[in-house]
Amino acid sequence: MLHDVIGNKISLFSDGVQTVLRGQENRNRRVVLLKGNLVQNFRSEARGINARVNDHGTFGFASIAEYTPEAAEKVIRAATENAGALRRHSGRNVPLPPSKGTGTIPLNAAITDAPQKELIALCRTIDGYIETTYPDLTSRTVVYSEDSQDRIVCASDAFCGHLVTPRCYVYVMMSAETKDGVPVELFKAFGGFGSFYDHFQEPEKLYPGIDLLHKQLMDKKEGVYAEAGYRTVVLGGLMGGMLAHEAVGHTVEADLVRGGSVAGPNLHRRVGSELVNMVDFAHSYAGGAAPLPVFLDDEGTKAEDAVLISGGILTGYMNDRESAEEYGMTPAGNARGWTFSDEPIIRMRNTCILPGKNTVEELIASVDDGYYLINSGNGEADLTGEFMFGVTCGYEIKNGKLGRALLDTTVTGVAFEMLKTVDMVSDTVEWSSSGFCGKKQPMAVGMGGPHMRCKIMIGGR
Repeated sequence: MLHDVIGNKISLFSDGVQTVLRGQENRNRRVVLLKGNLVQNFRSEARGINARVNDHGTFGFASIAEYTPEAAEKVIRAATENAGALRRHSGRNVPLPPSKGTGTIPLNAAITDAPQKELIALCRTIDGYIETTYPDLTSRTVVYSEDSQDRIVCASDAFCGHLVTPRCYVYVMMSAETKDGVPVELFKAFGGFGSFYDHFQEPEKLYPGIDLLHKQLMDKKEGVYAEAGYRTVVLGGLMGGMLAHEAVGHTVEADLVRGGSVAGPNLHRRVGSELVNMVDFAHSYAGGAAPLPVFLDDEGTKAEDAVLISGGILTGYMNDRESAEEYGMTPAGNARGWTFSDEPIIRMRNTCILPGKNTVEELIASVDDGYYLINSGNGEADLTGEFMFGVTCGYEIKNGKLGRALLDTTVTGVAFEMLKTVDMVSDTVEWSSSGFCGKKQPMAVGMGGPHMRCKIMIGGR
């Protein structure tokens, strides 16, 4: 855990400018077993301090790979000088956006550092179970991955706090071959927010999920190609989460709206059916913790939920303090940087399409001829909202019942048009929080969604 060496440096902030001083440590752990062989055993820490100064609309930033009181003083001076020099050249004189308040956000969690040998032992236990139970696989990989941010934020005119965001996962990857020798594979992530001992003291608790993964792989081994075309589908919750993040979420980040995203001309307009509601949650969901809680951003804004779509109407964006002032909105704590050397930019936190009233079984039973699309291995979208996602796990739906598994395929569409076809939404949400968003710099994010019945273009062979 970081010891606070920057809190008493607020007295060095210049009058009349907004200053945020941030000390941060990022830690990473990774162990990889391929068919029982240890092929990667890695750990790293990176620690430093940065300062960001807003001098009447002109930003200055400086960082240093040291974590000392002297380093804090250096970056405050450098960022202040940078902002002043840039302002003199730019001639900008923009009023500073108002603060949402001041105060202190207390430490939200602790990081427990398990010995590397325990990570390796966990992977060997899981690999041994897979090897013994499922000798029909052509390959298997077990990965332990852990990353965390430990941040102390001191803001001149906003909130200060000490924030910790540890997360850890075990990824299980399985491969097999069809009767024609075509390789098929699936993977599943286990874990979430917290440290090693929060999730993996009892490896046998992972076995039912591993068993389901193997069953889905064996189904896929006998799978068929989807029939290409514009089809009725049931999107699984993880597919809904991918859609919420990639195809919709990025278009409603205010910096990308400023850059010309489709959300700009669609504010306060219909972008989905009345069943579609979407929120970027800060730290809580449905009476409990959100997958990756964020209590304070790197501008000192206290984190709150950002409502994006309500009843199918686009109602807001995700903002930093500057863009919120520009668009007449309220900042909700979306400005974050990945490491101490990264400036904060607008990022998603826990972006989710909200649940409806139907059961998953009702959605599937309502489809005469279509597909149930469960999971995606990858996805991409652009600022028009046009997307293409790979589908790694899915099934036919025939007369309201699941049929044969699908081999890998793709789905494409334009998000704000596809969402208008949503006519049934399940009453449960599935979350994924094991990936990174790659917008300019990495960022750990959560994304989720319910099952949705809609129409989409699906690829064939």
